[in-house]
Amino acid sequence: MFVAKKVTVSIIKCDVGSLAGHHIVPKPLFDIAQKNMEKAQNEGLINSSFVFNAGDDLELLMVHENGEQNRDIHKLAWDTFKEAADKALKLKLYAAGQDLLKDAFSGNVRGMGPGVAEMEIEERAADPIVVFAADKTSAGSFNYPLFRMFADPMNTAGLVIDPNMLCGFKFEVIDTLEDKSTVLQCPAEMYELLALIGTVGRYAISRIWRASDDLICASSSVSKLSLIAGKYVGKDDPVMIARAQHGLPAVGEILAPFMHSYFVQGWMRGSHWGPLMPVGLKASKCTAFDGPPRIVALGFQVANGKISSDDEGKPLIADLFDDPAFSIARREAIQNGCMLRRMGEFEPARLSAEDMEYTTIQQVLQKLEKRFMPLSQA
Repeated sequence: MFVAKKVTVSIIKCDVGSLAGHHIVPKPLFDIAQKNMEKAQNEGLINSSFVFNAGDDLELLMVHENGEQNRDIHKLAWDTFKEAADKALKLKLYAAGQDLLKDAFSGNVRGMGPGVAEMEIEERAADPIVVFAADKTSAGSFNYPLFRMFADPMNTAGLVIDPNMLCGFKFEVIDTLEDKSTVLQCPAEMYELLALIGTVGRYAISRIWRASDDLICASSSVSKLSLIAGKYVGKDDPVMIARAQHGLPAVGEILAPFMHSYFVQGWMRGSHWGPLMPVGLKASKCTAFDGPPRIVALGFQVANGKISSDDEGKPLIADLFDDPAFSIARREAIQNGCMLRRMGEFEPARLSAEDMEYTTIQQVLQKLEKRFMPLSQA
């Protein structure tokens, strides 16, 4: 007989250093993360884990029973990132410890640089989960696909034909500039939701619940590094967790928004629009103009408080974007990326003036400020 069990899925990421520019996480840093995850599992802190990368970001996927924002879990991630950053410094890797914006751990990595998405769930008889990790883009980049997954019946057939989804879903939206939040319910407040989340540079979807019973469905990181540091220190590179099936969007519906590329903020120096490219783990590396921005999607089952594993104890992970079904999106990303790059440093290829306020261009503009004179004196 199945007994429901509360477990927490945490994905915590950090740019700790990269090989050959903002490109990819090298093996020595992977090894440190893998060692620390195995040690934590042997000590009983976590039940299972999987280490991977999204471009130059080191990603720690953990399943445990300690709840969200747990000090020990976050300290495990912080200590792992610090050790990896120290190794990166010794290897003279690029941007070693870039996302570590504080010197000492203070109980929670939120607001310290690393990106976090967590979800405490009551385990279902079968609980499919998809985690997403993006590189060279911003916190609002998940607004579009999350809307498509949980509010758009043209994407998610279950919103029309599954009686358990007709109630719709509730969206928590964070105002990243004012540090405020609100909750809107779809379909009743769909237009109001779009009015907010279409402004991807300011508003970001943080969490989604099923309206009928407040079942948690999705959780996304919304931290903006430039607002934490007060200056440009790298792009936010968000992570996200989504549950699937049994009264929620099917895995195929969760992935459908990525069959075509769409534009996101970030790319080179965090200052440009770029096409998001869904890729498998082997292609999770950013090259041309430090991109194009990449996103990976990993699917797994939670079983008895762990990631389902094989007979040898290795986690069973599906590399969901390693599939020809997303070839059109990859081709579109290349074509649209080339089109944008032909525009060079002219808008709309470059971000608007408001979004550029948190980039290094302000230092250039300050040098020119005194050279401007009123037209009457020119």
